Amino acid sequence: MNGLQAVVFDLDDTLYAERDYVFSGFRAVAVRTEKEFGLPAEQSFVELRRLFETGVRGATFDRFLDLYGLSTDQNVAAMVQTYRQHKPQISLDDATRALLERLGLRCRLGLVTDGALDVQRRKVAALDLTGLLDVIVYSDALGRDAWKPSPKPFHTVLGRLSVDATAALYVGDNPAKDFRGARRVGMSTVRVRRPDGLHRYREPNRAEDAPDVEIDKLDRLPGLLTGILRGAGRREAA
Repeated sequence: MNGLQAVVFDLDDTLYAERDYVFSGFRAVAVRTEKEFGLPAEQSFVELRRLFETGVRGATFDRFLDLYGLSTDQNVAAMVQTYRQHKPQISLDDATRALLERLGLRCRLGLVTDGALDVQRRKVAALDLTGLLDVIVYSDALGRDAWKPSPKPFHTVLGRLSVDATAALYVGDNPAKDFRGARRVGMSTVRVRRPDGLHRYREPNRAEDAPDVEIDKLDRLPGLLTGILRGAGRREAA
């Protein structure tokens, strides 16, 4: 890397814990189930969270409604809509905010995030990120074929940052999609394998899906970048 000029981040499970968003959505759904079906909101939230914690993905609402004999396509669709359209009750922790503020004094900062455009915009607003980042690229705004691992959003963020790929670092969490596109455009990559991350046990399927460096939490990033900024190049993190 020829002098670091920009750091680009993924959003979910990189800058904040994605499970916080999931539970925020469950609370919104639980409030709706109380209004529509008379099920106590706290009871519904506990049950939804239990399903999630036991590994249920993709059919959480179907499974929940099955418990009460309420599973219909219409009811499931209403719960999904509530989940996706709710105002997220999530926040950026103080350490991450301070990290972004410090990094922003040394280099340009960007974000590349997948997911439905309106959903991701609400997350960014809830986390109050716009004042901390120079460029935010929502891959969905570029078309569904621009979602990671497509290199398109990475070309876009580099262009808007006016930075060459060899002077930029990408930080993400999910080897199934985060690093291949960034590597293909020439960026260096760092994986944050958060202990509470939804993809913490996922391993790369092939070499180009692997990051250059892996850290176990975001607050290790400044130490890693110090070496890069001093011209030490890539190195393994402790």
